Amino acid sequence: MAYEKELDKELFKTEREFFNSKIVVSVMSYNEGTPKIQISRLNKNDDQWSFSKLGRLTSEESAALIEMIKEARDHLA
Repeated sequence: MAYEKELDKELFKTEREFFNSKIVVSVMSYNEGTPKIQISRLNKNDDQWSFSKLGRLTSEESAALIEMIKEARDHLA
């Protein structure tokens, strides 16, 4: 079965911006399936946001991520 974007529903989203990146935590459900937490990092280059692997976290980023995940868990069914 090929991925179909219109079947992917965002149920919740929160993001936190840092110096030149932001971390996004969302709850997604594909084809009315089990909601799952998705964690992404976006880096800012020339005023454009681009996807990057989450990789290593600073202390500030890890503290924010923990709180964001706790908030996202409240939106899991």
